[in-house]
Amino acid sequence: MQTTEKSSTLRPWTFEEYHRMAEAGIFHPEERVELINGQIIRMSAKGTAHTAAVRRTARLLRNLLANQAEVYTQDPIQLDDFSEPEPDIAVVRLDPLDYADHHPTPSEVYLIIEVADSTFKYDRETKAKAYARSGIADYWLLDVNERKLHVFREPTQEGYQSEVIFAEDVSVSPLQFSELAISLRDMLPPVVFGVSDR
Repeated sequence: MQTTEKSSTLRPWTFEEYHRMAEAGIFHPEERVELINGQIIRMSAKGTAHTAAVRRTARLLRNLLANQAEVYTQDPIQLDDFSEPEPDIAVVRLDPLDYADHHPTPSEVYLIIEVADSTFKYDRETKAKAYARSGIADYWLLDVNERKLHVFREPTQEGYQSEVIFAEDVSVSPLQFSELAISLRDMLPPVVFGVSDR
């Protein structure tokens, strides 16, 4: 007699279910999680190089983009019904309500930046595909270990068609603010602090 094995698949969570779980106190108050492709992902601990790079980059962007865009750090954006990541930095359209009634959506996002020390593979593959599928036109991945910036553009449902890697001695311009020249060295933590504390 033949037996057949059932293949098991995970049921994706929606952002509404994810919010209800948070409201019900299912997550520990100090637990950092995000919703990606219907899966609830525990976020990695932040090292000092990562934290320094996020602070430096956010401060730099706020100075350059004053009154042109908001710069949010580690705040949620809603990509679709199954993904609500909390990118390290999101440059978003100005909103008179400061997004009190919703999280920014892809049409309101100018630029996403993830900073990677121990999460490079996940940010380059899983997160990049989620951002591409939702139409995020400009996704930057700052690798603090290699001191390089990966710039992803031309999003499709399969992923980004363009990836350009910049060394730390160059400046890069966001798609929506092409008049700006952002120094990669100014985004990275000073070498004196080391490149990683994995």
